[in-house]
Amino acid sequence: MTTSSSERGVSLGMPELPAPAYPDDVRARLEADAREIVSRYPDSRSALLPLLHLVQSEEGHVTRTGMRFCADVLGLTTAEVTAVATFYTMYRRRPSGDYQVGVCTNTLCAVMGGDAIFEELQEHLGVGNGETTGDGKVTLEHIECNAACDYAPVVMVNWEFFDNQTPDSARRLVDDLRAGRPVAPTRGARLCTFKETARILAGFPDERPGAVEESGSAGPASLVGLRLAKGETAAARVVHPRDGGPHEEPRDRKAPEPSPAEQPVSHDASRETSASDPSHPAGPAAEEGE
Repeated sequence: MTTSSSERGVSLGMPELPAPAYPDDVRARLEADAREIVSRYPDSRSALLPLLHLVQSEEGHVTRTGMRFCADVLGLTTAEVTAVATFYTMYRRRPSGDYQVGVCTNTLCAVMGGDAIFEELQEHLGVGNGETTGDGKVTLEHIECNAACDYAPVVMVNWEFFDNQTPDSARRLVDDLRAGRPVAPTRGARLCTFKETARILAGFPDERPGAVEESGSAGPASLVGLRLAKGETAAARVVHPRDGGPHEEPRDRKAPEPSPAEQPVSHDASRETSASDPSHPAGPAAEEGE
């Protein structure tokens, strides 16, 4: 007895059927939103990114139906829309959870504990990178950089910051999200669902009372360089001397200004080398060819 290719699960490379359209009521609502978005741009195709956020807010990810809608509204081909939707990682291509939990595993966050946090959450939630828990609450992913290195290691939930995390605090965070308990970001507005976040990213106002005022700004650690550039006094440094524990410099004490001779800013400034250290002699330099 023989079996057909479809029974064996073998694809013959047949073209995919056109994506189904949205129901009439959904399409009418999205078209009204799309007209508002497109009106903001002198060239309609410039509205593609916010339109992709709009369709993502409808289903929680960018579906083939959503890409077909964007193409129809902007007069583009589905191939052009697909090229953009697959380029940016902010657009999900498969069903996602209510909360996108992104763990930074880039260099600084990784060495500060980001790798350990990500491994802990994978084991605790029982999911891999880009996968969603069975209850549909949490999608876990590693992120290359959350642009918050001064608060490493950082976790983001629906693009809101949770700074200075540990494996224990990150585990409590996802447990609270799954249980529906209130969760407050370190800085920024209180959390909303991923669909609601996508609509805000499409350019529509956050209509939750007080949410805009909660959004705040950069944290203190991010603004140190700006304060120094303005000539303001730097905050006290906490250092760890060799002979003991933490020591705080007096706030009214300024570090002595180095003399020009002490500033190793030139390529010919004096530096300690093995040749100048009697306890670590380098020996005579070898002649070429020896």
